Amino acid sequence: MSESEKQELAKQLEADLLKLYDSPILNLQQLQRALNFRSIAAVKQAIVRDSFPVATFLMPNRRNRFALAKDVAVFLAEQAFKKEE
Repeated sequence: MSESEKQELAKQLEADLLKLYDSPILNLQQLQRALNFRSIAAVKQAIVRDSFPVATFLMPNRRNRFALAKDVAVFLAEQAFKKEE
């Protein structure tokens, strides 16, 4: 599979995430569902251990961390194509 197919899948996944969550920014609960973690605590632990697969960030005057739907979509597309390589 080519790089263009990977990019197309990432765009489709991003569109699906935007439609599902109505926001380009995902909170911890949404990240837990999108990346299939067992709990929000597991997401937090992965972030603390620096093993969370997607870059997260803090927002002013907000609790917890957030990630961009685009970053999640790119990660998922890379994982889908990784098994084929």
